Amino acid sequence: MHTPPHTAREAPTGDAPYDVLVVGGGIIGLVTAWRAAQRGLRTAVADPAPGGGAAQVAAGMLAAVTELHYGEQTLLGLNLASARRYPSFVAELEEASGHDLAFRTCGTLSVALDADDRAHLRELHAFQRRLGLDAQWLTGRECRRLEPMLAPGVRGGLRVDGDHQVDPRRLAAALLTACERAGVTLHRARAERLALDGDRAAGAELAGGTRLAAGQTVLAAGSLSGRLPGVPEEVLPPVRPVKGQVLRLSVPGPYAPFLSRTVRAVVRGGHVYLVPRENGELVVGATTEELGWDTTVTAGGVYELLRDAHELVPGITELPLVETRAGLRPGSPDNAPLLGPTALPGLQLATGHYRNGVLLTPITGDVMAEALTGGELPPDARPFSPRRFTRHPAAVQEHTA
Repeated sequence: MHTPPHTAREAPTGDAPYDVLVVGGGIIGLVTAWRAAQRGLRTAVADPAPGGGAAQVAAGMLAAVTELHYGEQTLLGLNLASARRYPSFVAELEEASGHDLAFRTCGTLSVALDADDRAHLRELHAFQRRLGLDAQWLTGRECRRLEPMLAPGVRGGLRVDGDHQVDPRRLAAALLTACERAGVTLHRARAERLALDGDRAAGAELAGGTRLAAGQTVLAAGSLSGRLPGVPEEVLPPVRPVKGQVLRLSVPGPYAPFLSRTVRAVVRGGHVYLVPRENGELVVGATTEELGWDTTVTAGGVYELLRDAHELVPGITELPLVETRAGLRPGSPDNAPLLGPTALPGLQLATGHYRNGVLLTPITGDVMAEALTGGELPPDARPFSPRRFTRHPAAVQEHTA
């Protein structure tokens, strides 16, 4: 049965079992826990700071079409399916939590600053059109008519009205409240080891010695998912940290918005984007750095982002710089998530979302709820089974819930 609204379960003591234990309380872990609790599963989350994680740094672009990469057509299908769910997902989550997610259906404009960029963008547009995606080519003058703050040298661009944005920090806070109201138990401690009962996962041991028993354990710890002791090597998720530095600026005054939509470009081979919030915040990002577990904000990273953003929108250097942050995206070998049952009975994964964690939040919750209650992935999620990376798939039996 569902716990009544506004009622969070007290953390039980000892080895009181849960149906589901989610290791990791970022947006992916929280949406998994929320959907599991809605299905009537007794659910807990283990995380020292639930609601934190990469979402605190992310810009929140819902850019399934704009961020299309060659060779990622299968991932595109999942991204588009999640993007279609966003309006109803936001409405449901705002109702469940009482939080405003700052979901904006403002669209995205990708622009080219030189002839090479223009040729690349033209190729991308042709690729998008072959896949039946909705993207409109604009001249440089048409781009500047839409966004007067753009640099005079803009050579052309792609207008994608279906690529929107949400505030990831508000999303995380709303999911945390929704979990509490759905009766999810929050253990504010780090999971130190996967607990095993014979040949199946059986929960986790937390910092401080508490052992939480669970029928099913979901590893949703972002870039840390591959580092949990006790997980057998053959099912350890191959995720790695990919550093991203992000800036937040403030647009003074309540009138004349600096930008009306998300604007992005490739400058000197690197991607830069500007995401304007309705509250006057302007998010500028993001670097992509393979530097392990380093989360240092560097002068070089800040300089490169401001330099590239200035070439795109010259007036940006007049704005107050209010925050610099660095976070770690959970990258996987094919840049796609790992969702659902592993070859170890009782262990499921929800990790490896890389640059699409915010976009894939709605569909991840639905997919994991289905896997946790039915034991199998829905058809559109099967290409993202963790088994595609299992080192010894015949070594352990297939898990059924």
